Amino acid sequence: MKKMSVEFIVGLFLISGFAALTYLSVVISGVSGFGDGGYRLMAKFENTSGLKRGAIIEIAGVKVGSVVSIQLDNETQESLVWLEVDTDVEVQDDAVASIRTAGIIGDKYIKISTGGGDPLNDGDEIIETEPAISIEELISKYIFSS
Repeated sequence: MKKMSVEFIVGLFLISGFAALTYLSVVISGVSGFGDGGYRLMAKFENTSGLKRGAIIEIAGVKVGSVVSIQLDNETQESLVWLEVDTDVEVQDDAVASIRTAGIIGDKYIKISTGGGDPLNDGDEIIETEPAISIEELISKYIFSS
């Protein structure tokens, strides 16, 4: 009888441990299904070099969302970037979205500089954008300009 209760407790411990590891791996990987989601905004960039799906969105250094998808607009030849912003964060219609580089590794993220206008709703577009700065282009302009 005692052996069965010890085995039962150990089994419960293992099952709860596996459940906790599964939950943490899903949350850390950023797979949707947990959390409240948020609302989507669209921004058009001239150049999104290095920006990837799942990149973070920051306002004042605080993570407020992530990049959902990056597509090419065939008419304007610009990148359409869909952003998912937390529901408790308001982005104004005069905000500026810019692609920045984080750290030495060069991971790209989107920084939103807030404005003072009316709040954007689900599906709206951030009009003012600043594209990613290409180090290669800057170096080539410096070297070949005389």
